[in-house]
Parts: sequence; structure tokens; C-alpha cells
Amino acid sequence: MNESRIKRVIDRLEGTGLHQMLVCDPVSIWYLTGYYTEPFERFLALYLAKRSDGSTVATLFCNRLFPDASGYCPQVVVFSDTDDPLPLVAKLCDHDAPLGVDKDLTARWLLPLMDLGAASRFKLASEAVDGTRSIKDEQERALMREASRINDEAMKWLAAQVREGVTEEEIASGLLAEYQRLGAQDHSFAPIVSFGANAADPHHEPDDTMLHTGDMVLFDVGCKYENYCSDMTRTFFTGEPTEHQLEIYETVRRANEAAEAIIKPGVTFAEIDRTARSIIEQAGYGEYFTHRLGHQIGISEHEPGDVSSSHDEPVQVGQCFSIEPGIYLPGDLGVRIEDLVIVTEDGCEILNHYPHEVCVLLA
Repeated sequence: MNESRIKRVIDRLEGTGLHQMLVCDPVSIWYLTGYYTEPFERFLALYLAKRSDGSTVATLFCNRLFPDASGYCPQVVVFSDTDDPLPLVAKLCDHDAPLGVDKDLTARWLLPLMDLGAASRFKLASEAVDGTRSIKDEQERALMREASRINDEAMKWLAAQVREGVTEEEIASGLLAEYQRLGAQDHSFAPIVSFGANAADPHHEPDDTMLHTGDMVLFDVGCKYENYCSDMTRTFFTGEPTEHQLEIYETVRRANEAAEAIIKPGVTFAEIDRTARSIIEQAGYGEYFTHRLGHQIGISEHEPGDVSSSHDEPVQVGQCFSIEPGIYLPGDLGVRIEDLVIVTEDGCEILNHYPHEVCVLLA
């Protein structure tokens, strides 16, 4: 059990007037205890509380079918498929106080807990865990750096696969083996490989589209290293770029670099988004930048707290998020350039070192 992280969660809980919480997200349970299992339809939860004497309670509720959790939490309550786990949870809760729950507690578990009177009321308290996960400690930052280093190396491999007649799926299907050769364990998300007009769909799924010289090529890829995710996008040219292609590319590049240049503690997520978006708008392509500028990332590829015009909170030291402006012209082309950054005391550390400069393949 990671006592430091649990203390940070409880401190955040107390800041919202709560002293008890039920965490059901399996990834967050791993983050707090080191124990991971995928529960599927079965119940899995970590109960956290601070008692009136100042002591901390941490109890993990696990089905007997799950791997043994006894070494991960000071108290483990085990139940079987024929047991109802919710009275066991309710028995531990302070019925006269509100109970914080996370966004992964589904109605099939929440409503019976309410009927049992497990708490005086129930309050969504995901931010207590999400906010704690948002601030990466030194060990986490080191793992994020290594995941991005591997991703940089993998991008070299991807670029080397580009040839006349290759399909998007052929390149995408070979990436996992390269990640594993480089020391990663898995994809952090399904790779995006887009040729030509397919890149105008930001989430295009690789298919049997063949590459023809003159197409632009977009790779949006990430790997997992020791449970931590990377994410990077680069866009390449094949053959001599047209003026139109270069204009779009350079606009996106300037937007990316201008946003990264202003990141420091105190600057808001919304200000970072506006910095990139204004450059694209001034170039006349504002309506074709169709998504937020970025998202936080860590042990999940998308974590709460986006880089968008609606997020007015200031960034904090240790937060890691993507900067990924794009322009998407339907039926024509799409360009995105994405890096991950970690906020530092006086700016940010850019985790990706694969260059932004124009790169022409098949020249």
C-alpha cells in the first residue's frame, strides 16, 4: 500500500468535507495499493476513511476468485459469488456521515448501498483520487520519460516502414513487436496510422488504404512502460510537399511550439489552449481544429483534466499532459503534432524529442 498517496487522497477528501470514500476504479486501486485485477461484472472496491482519532482506515473488498490481495492492504474483506458484498461495505461505513464515491461505482452497486443506509448521503468524489494522480512524483516522472523515449525510438521505425504500396494496417500491426523489442510491454492505445485524406479523421482506424507518393502520413502512437503511458503524433510528407501542405503543417507546428513555450505554474489550461488555437484561427483554419488541445496522461492514456478552453485551473508542478494541435480538412488532409510535457518549477519538460521539422519520406 502506498501510504503517501492514500494520505494525499484523504487530505483532498477532507478539503471537500468528507472523511470516507469508496474507490472502485481498478487502475486507481492499483495506484494506491499496488494490487490490480480486472473485476469485470464483480464488485471490487477500496474503502478509505479517516477516523476521529486521526487514524486511517484502508480496506479492500475482493471476490474470492480474484488474486490474493492480502499483501497489498492492511485489511482485506473476501467474499464469494454467492455472497452479497454490499452489506459488508455498509457495515464498515460511517452511516451518519456522507460517503464519497468515484465515477466507476455503477448504479447496480450504488443504489443498493443507498437502500442499506450506508451513509447519510452520497457525493461524487473522484477528484480526490484524480487530483492526486494528476501530480506525478519523481518515480512516476522517470517512468513517463522512459515511455516517451521508447516512443521516440518507435517513431523512427514507423518512418522507416513508409513505402509506396504499403497499407496502414500493415504498419500498425507490426508496431507492438517493435515496442516490445525496445522494452515496452504494450500499446497505451490502438495506434493511429493515416494516409492522405484519412488523416482528416482525428481518430481514423488503420485499414487497407495503400500509400501513394504525395500522400501525407500521420502516426499517433503510444506504448506502456511499467504501467505508464506515452503518446505522440508526427506527420510526414512523401514526395515533394505542396505549398498547401506546407502551410498547414507549419501552422500546426507553430501552434504546438507556442503553446509549449508558455507552460509554467500559474498559467491556466485554458490559456495554453487559446495560445495554440489563436494561431490556427489567425491562419484561417479555426473551424478545422475540432478538438481540445490536450489531455492529462499517466497510468491511463486519457486522465481527467484536459487542456481546453473550459478548464480555467492553473497548471501545477508534476502534471503531465499532451499538446496536440491539429488541422483536419475533410477529403484533403490532416496534420497533428503532439508532444507530452511535464510541468516544472519554472516551465515545462518536453518528453518527446523526435523533431518537429518538416520531414520528407520517399524523396
